[in-house]
Amino acid sequence: MADFVGAVDQGTTSTRFMIFDHGGNEVGRHQLEHQQILAQAGWVEHNPLEIWERTQTVIQTAMNARGLAASDLAALGITNQRETTVVWNRRTGRPYYNAIVWQDTRTDRIAAALEREGKGDVIRRKAGLPPATYFSAGKIQWILENVDGVREAAERGEAVFGNTDTWLLWNLTGGIEGGVHVTDPTNASRTMLMNLETLDWDDELLSFFNIPRAMLPQIRPSSDPRSYGSTAPHGPFTGPVPLTGDLGDQQAATVGQVCFAPGEGKNTYGTGNFMLLNTGTEIVRSKAGLLTTVCYQFGAEAPVYALEGSIAVTGSAVQWLRDQLKIISSAAQSEILASQVEDNGGVYFVPAFSGLFAPYWRSDARGAIVGLSRFNTDAHIARATLESICYQSRDVAEAMEQDSGVHLECLKVDGGVTVNDLCMQMQADILGVPVSRPVVAETTALGAAYAAGLAVGLWKNTDELRENWNESRRWQPAWSPEQRENGYARWKKAVQRTLDWVDVD
Repeated sequence: MADFVGAVDQGTTSTRFMIFDHGGNEVGRHQLEHQQILAQAGWVEHNPLEIWERTQTVIQTAMNARGLAASDLAALGITNQRETTVVWNRRTGRPYYNAIVWQDTRTDRIAAALEREGKGDVIRRKAGLPPATYFSAGKIQWILENVDGVREAAERGEAVFGNTDTWLLWNLTGGIEGGVHVTDPTNASRTMLMNLETLDWDDELLSFFNIPRAMLPQIRPSSDPRSYGSTAPHGPFTGPVPLTGDLGDQQAATVGQVCFAPGEGKNTYGTGNFMLLNTGTEIVRSKAGLLTTVCYQFGAEAPVYALEGSIAVTGSAVQWLRDQLKIISSAAQSEILASQVEDNGGVYFVPAFSGLFAPYWRSDARGAIVGLSRFNTDAHIARATLESICYQSRDVAEAMEQDSGVHLECLKVDGGVTVNDLCMQMQADILGVPVSRPVVAETTALGAAYAAGLAVGLWKNTDELRENWNESRRWQPAWSPEQRENGYARWKKAVQRTLDWVDVD
């Protein structure tokens, strides 16, 4: 059998391809950013064709750098930015419109109307989600209503929808020449269209958005021994590789962090932050502003569910310091600048650029920096930016404890921001619990590789995956309880200042 597994990690700002061995060690990688298209305030788009082109390039570059052929890969997994919506023509392979990104807020009126009409509670009960701009269904509705010819093409069965996992799976398996149109339950559970109990598209939910069922992909297990299909010869691989793993990025990170038992959880620090808590085969309905989502489904086994706290802007707030304010020239500089001061100097930054996600779900909120005086410098703003990542995570952790009754003993962390030692120390201080980073911090790609490898028997079971997990570093809380609670109280006060800024009909 081939020794390696490949994983495509199609993220919000970049696409990477990673290759792992049986021990879960990284063997190779390549990564490329793609353009963020910001046509107007609140709109965030990507070019699906650019993403497909970048995907082919990163695969070919990583494989060539290691001198590997398709026959060296036992399987291929995909993980992706979840709610980002692509609608394309299945005959021509051309998107009808740019991908509308999960951060995009143009559908706020659609979400507000659902609540007004009393449909919000049905969506919460069936899909586990609140009506929000975050999820795919409103974005599909917007494209159907605003892009000429798409509604008619959808009725004819020509216009099809997918999150970026489905878009890449379709292209990798042949595109217009027999590409498979599939997704998995973790991605489907982010649309507001899938029933959590049946793991199938729900006709009542489809009717709320007037979306034809024929647009939607088939839902298959996240790790599928039957394979979704094999890579086509005219794609980035020289030969066929079975595609057997598909997970939304945050669920993939949960698998990569081997959180397979109820009560185990992780926090991923990327463009946004996403904390997931495994609740086992039980669907736990949130009363504290969290999402109920599918964590994974392996083969014919029962689906495993999770509670999730989704935060829209964390790592992208650091990008904002770099690209818009230009007070740093790289993300790494945020740690150096913030280290120049001992505390935030009374400054709090709530980066509600896309409204507030969990646990508030306020699309009327917008970003605010509060507590400024003449004393403050760019270093205080940098420090407040890093603290905002940690305070938003505490908001979610508190909600998770309310819903589950499980007190967090240690927070497993992963993702790009975890290389920032100061930020991770702040996280331990603000939460009051240890923070643990694994040796392989890119657990999103690793989780997709695990799902794919399990399907073909490269790993026998999840116990074998647990043996691969090793801790790289642990941060212990250093703040006093009084310091912790005073800081959190001021954070909550700052959050209140962001609300009711935008009028939502």
